[in-house]
Parts: sequence; C-alpha cells; structure tokens
Amino acid sequence: MTSPDVHHGFGSDNHAGVHPEVMAALAEANDGFEVAYGSDAWTDRLARVVWRHFGPRATAYPVFNGTGANVVGLQAMCERWSSVICAESAHINKDECGASEHVGGLKLIPLPAEDGRLTPEAIARHATDFGNVQRSQPSVVSITQVTELGTVYTPDEIAAVASVAHERGLFLHMDGARLANAAVALGVPLRAITTDVGVDVLSFGGTKNGMMLGEMVVVLNHEAVRGTAYLRKSSMQLASKMRFLSAQFVALLDGDLWERNARHANAMARLLADQVREVPGVEIVRPVDANAVFARLPEKAAERLREHFSFHGNPSEEVRWMCAFSTTEADVNAFVAALRKSMGD
Repeated sequence: MTSPDVHHGFGSDNHAGVHPEVMAALAEANDGFEVAYGSDAWTDRLARVVWRHFGPRATAYPVFNGTGANVVGLQAMCERWSSVICAESAHINKDECGASEHVGGLKLIPLPAEDGRLTPEAIARHATDFGNVQRSQPSVVSITQVTELGTVYTPDEIAAVASVAHERGLFLHMDGARLANAAVALGVPLRAITTDVGVDVLSFGGTKNGMMLGEMVVVLNHEAVRGTAYLRKSSMQLASKMRFLSAQFVALLDGDLWERNARHANAMARLLADQVREVPGVEIVRPVDANAVFARLPEKAAERLREHFSFHGNPSEEVRWMCAFSTTEADVNAFVAALRKSMGD
C-alpha cells in the first residue's frame, strides 16, 4: 500500500506537527543550563500553572507518553493484587500492548460500554468479591475523556462514576489524552471534569493538542497514591532534561493555547460531519462530541479514499476520522471532495 499523496491525514490528532508556540517555548527552554530531573525553573513554573487549573493540592509528574502516564498513575493507586475496571474500548485495554498488565502487574476488568462510557450500574455489578483471596481485588475505575469512541462524559456522569467507586473503596483514574477537547466541548474549565467531580488521578495529554511529546500524571487526591515519584523512575518515565517536557506544558496551559487548539479541532470535526452527512451512502454512526467523526461507508469507497487520505478503522464496521489543531477548512473540503469522488461509482 502506498502512502497517501496529500499533506494532511485524518488518521489521528497525533499526526499533526508541533504548534509554533510550543516550538518557541522549546527554543526558549534550550537557552543555558538547568538542573536535571525536574529541579529546573520550567518544572517549578509548571507546578504553579497546574495548581491554577486543578487546584492547590494537584501535583504534576511529567512523563514521556500516554502509556507511561497511565501505567505510573495506575500503579500508584494499586497493590500487586489489584484489578482495574475499565471499558472494553479503553486505550489501556486495547492499544497499550498490555502495558498495565506487563509493566504495572495489574489485572484489567474490561466491561462492555456501547458508547465508550462506563455507567455506575456496570461498575457496581463488577466491583464485588472484596476479601476473596481467590480473586484480584478491584481497586480502581479507569475512564477515558474523550472516550475512544469519541463521546464525552458530562460532569454529572463523572461525579456519578466517582460516587459509586468511592462508596466501594475504589479510586477513580481518568485517561485524559483529549481532556482539553472534552472541556471545550462542554464549555467548562479543566477542573470541572476532574478535581471537582471526584477524579483521584489524571493522565493529562499534550501530544494530541499541539505538543511534540509528553504527558502528565496529575495527582489530585494524595490519599489515593503512594510512591508516584519512585514509580515514575522505575517505569523509565523520569526525564533527565525535564525542562523540555515542562516548557511545552507551560506553553499549552499558562495561557489559552490548550483551549484554542482544542476548540479548533472540535470545530473542524463538526464541519467535517456536517459535510459528510450530505454525501449519499455514508453514515455517521456516533455522536460528534469532540474532534472525532465515526462513519460507515462501502469498502471499495474506503479503499479509494485511502489512496489520498490516511484514517483508521474497518469500513464494513466503522471508520474514524480525526481532526487536529492544524486541520484547516481546506483540508476538510478536499477530504469531502475525495469522499464524494470515491462514492461515485
């Protein structure tokens, strides 16, 4: 299969480059010497920025990638005999090569979730057998915001999940790889769907929203964790030149860049969905809550479309088209024109 012959794909928001303001922050951080392993001015500044978004008890641990953030965060909340309840579609279950199990030593309990969102009722049915030595002990509920199926949890829905988890002595972890897109879609600050509704530990994503690399473990409830700093190191996620991770997050979060980038990506997804709905034979199969469009189209049409644009999914089931901070209206128009042409015969 040849590579698509266009400059922009719709495979993932990870495919986008680095936002110029983030690149400028990296260049600024590159000036002079700084103490290694997080004892630098940029990481110190990041701590204060994180307090502003998530509250004064929040502690940030920058790491290299999202899988690392999830493994470190979950390990810090668990014992070696713990299990983690998550959706079947969760990234930790389907797309991290068993890292939580292989590296973290945890058992995942994946539950059916038709739209990607776990319900309190489903959690209550599976958070059982406490004290049974024959069974791994449920310790954490992990949810994803935005979900892998493009849907968004409302603040009330997260609060309900947190409540049922906490009532049973479980903690709540959030994989927030696209948390900025969710906050913008809901029109709320970041803490309204994390700190304020009972999330204990957050994996906060930057790579999908304009950064070169890097995510953060953000501990919101210190009673939920132990040894986070040591686990980050032992999981190979402690950067020596941490200023280059922290500087990117400062660029993203100290102003409104996180919001601008996410708002634009979401708007491009809505524009894409609006235009796709006018193409006969193509069906949008899931709500367009954030920056993803899930659709179904004939397999031959998908094959022709893939000659020019990258995207993921099985056309006989559903495909996913992702928009990023750098997606333009011209990109969307070109994609829809190619889609129409691919459906023409």
